[in-house]
Amino acid sequence: MRATQGPPFSIAGASFQFPGGIGHLVKMPSFLKLPILLTVNVNVVLVALTIAGLASRLWALTYPRAVVFDEVYYGQFISLYMKRIFFVDDSGPPLGHMLLALGGYIGGFDGNFLWNRIGAEYDASVPVWSLRFLPALAGGLCPALVYQIVVELNYSHCTALGAALLHIFENSLITQSRLMLLESLLVFFTLLATLSYLKFHNCQCSRPFALSWWFWLLLTGLSCSCAAGVKYMGLFTYALLLAVAAVHAWQLVGDKTLSNLTILWHVLARVGALLVTPVVLYLCIFYIHLSLLCRSGPHDQIMSSAFQASLEGGLSRITQGQPLEVAYGSQITMRSVMTKPVPCWLHSHKNTYPIRYEDGRGSSHQQQVTCYPYKDVNNWWIVKHPDTQQMVVHDPPRPVRHGDIVQLVHGITVRYLNTHDVAAPLSIYTQEVTCYIDYNVSMPAQNLWRVDIVNRESDTDVWKTILSEVKLVHVNTSAVLKLSGSALPDWGYRQLEVVGDKMAKGYHQSMVWNVEEHRYGRSQEQAEREVELQSPTHMDLSRNLSFTAKFMELQWKMLTLKTEYTEHKYSSSPLDWITMDTSIAYWLHPKTSAQIQLLGNAVTCYSANAGTLLYVLLFLCYLLRRQRKIRDISEDSWQAWRGAGAFLLGGWAVNYLPFFLMEKTLFLYHYLPAYTFQVMLLPIVLQHTYDHLLRTPTLKAVFSAMVAAWFSSVYMVYRAYSPLTYGQPALPASELGALRWRDSWDILIRKH
Repeated sequence: MRATQGPPFSIAGASFQFPGGIGHLVKMPSFLKLPILLTVNVNVVLVALTIAGLASRLWALTYPRAVVFDEVYYGQFISLYMKRIFFVDDSGPPLGHMLLALGGYIGGFDGNFLWNRIGAEYDASVPVWSLRFLPALAGGLCPALVYQIVVELNYSHCTALGAALLHIFENSLITQSRLMLLESLLVFFTLLATLSYLKFHNCQCSRPFALSWWFWLLLTGLSCSCAAGVKYMGLFTYALLLAVAAVHAWQLVGDKTLSNLTILWHVLARVGALLVTPVVLYLCIFYIHLSLLCRSGPHDQIMSSAFQASLEGGLSRITQGQPLEVAYGSQITMRSVMTKPVPCWLHSHKNTYPIRYEDGRGSSHQQQVTCYPYKDVNNWWIVKHPDTQQMVVHDPPRPVRHGDIVQLVHGITVRYLNTHDVAAPLSIYTQEVTCYIDYNVSMPAQNLWRVDIVNRESDTDVWKTILSEVKLVHVNTSAVLKLSGSALPDWGYRQLEVVGDKMAKGYHQSMVWNVEEHRYGRSQEQAEREVELQSPTHMDLSRNLSFTAKFMELQWKMLTLKTEYTEHKYSSSPLDWITMDTSIAYWLHPKTSAQIQLLGNAVTCYSANAGTLLYVLLFLCYLLRRQRKIRDISEDSWQAWRGAGAFLLGGWAVNYLPFFLMEKTLFLYHYLPAYTFQVMLLPIVLQHTYDHLLRTPTLKAVFSAMVAAWFSSVYMVYRAYSPLTYGQPALPASELGALRWRDSWDILIRKH
């Protein structure tokens, strides 16, 4: 038999031919002879919902090209990020602000826009689309998350589709997503956390410790941390998921088919993913935030001197190169740690207290000591040893330590800080603090003070510039030098009252001080000393503050530095949210009636309320009957019904009920996270009604027709109010009046 000739081939112009083909020379692997197939399962409904959700949020995103409602607030922070200037926002952690700033960074925003009023037109330098893109993207992805959550709760895809459509056609969610605001980011992360935990729990039933099991568990913790990192409200959903996880872990403990080691691994995995990982990510968020905002800015004054000195510019330019250790002869300014009502420094001037106060009480008529909210040469004091008259620092310097007795001499007037058993001007149950004037009467000087370093590590700690927080305890009376916070009358130039409080115990910011500016005194003569006090401090070295210290201080400020409760035109109570008694006018076109309103879909809102009430009644009814050993529905249906209540009714409750306990100005958009969970519950109640409450085909057919009509009405209301959702087109006055279904809705109608 003759060998078959293979096809010829050439190399560099030469032709070759092998018998039987080249395959006879090189053995081909068997898998290369087979077709390589890639099978992909695509959920067309999920893809369509994602596209529809994104389209509803991204359409005409740059309109209006003007500042809309709280964009005036968040835009200022974006500009500060672009310029890396430090700020404090007491409304919540910084992740949401950073994501908004990321949009500005991608769009090339330089931060040079004056966010001074709602309605101000954006100039060409402001990348409006980029700034609004991330909130819109988050809002657009939420319907897909809703769809998957309902499926993971073991309800039908039709029910999940209905829940997603309700979110797509919810006007309030669209409005909040299309602007430079944070609620859509918060809702996205809370939904992602809920979905991740449900997927993790379902993996637990079939593939514990598989790669997907770990992925969804870790994603739950990360999403919870991100939700809390956008707004503190994210902690509500986080707490709910932790409670559910604890219940599920407790059930595992009771599973006798699992070994003790397996149960231990389950518990440790949940602790690591749901407790440790969120904390680490939360710290990382603040680390990035503080790394970006490294420059001094307008919010510095509410922070401690140490924090201010760690920033570029501002106080750091004054304090750089100062001596670290306070010594006898040091010239210092002392700032009150308490920043309310304003930051201030221990201060004195030549004026004396009036002989009698307004209420008729007599005073000591000594020199006034106050707390002054501005830098001033009269803020300087000299630390003096009681046993010497010299007020200069020796070589080597003799440092002041915790527990040492000192005298504080006012630098300009050379009078000693003093307190005595005379009632203070305003705080009559405390002692008057003065600079002692010798009137040659029976009132001796009482000017010895003990230095008590409250943040010391040992009893031998040295009093340090900026870092040490000290209490000054009067030796004669044991009174603590304290800022009362009250403003003195005109005779005290409205400066803040400083008192000696004999009842002061423990730690309170009002009685703690730290040295901010510091120099070693070199001049013994008063004239030379005054020149020295009025000269700037040296600048050559910087002072560093650890990330941990900065994080703890900033976190504490954000939690405690709350703005005073004030009534706002568009503020509302939690009861107004569920009844849709309120709306918020976000923007009005300067010439036409085009406007943006934060207003929910009325059909969805009232139906969701009814669905929530029906769920609670049915749940209580089933629970009572099950206690009587009556099973109306199968065990699988009961478990799904309970799961819906735990995650959706629970999600609504934890995100809504806490607002009844809050003393702060509340707005309709605070309800949106709770509302998102409530809307998801509604289609589940409808499916349960169809499957378990309706017994005959006729009733089911009628019910299906009613649901179809109801969904049509949801869409019609969405379409009717879309001009107020998107801000276009402008409607005539007659149509606007027809849309004002409640008198409390603030739909704006121009009077021509």
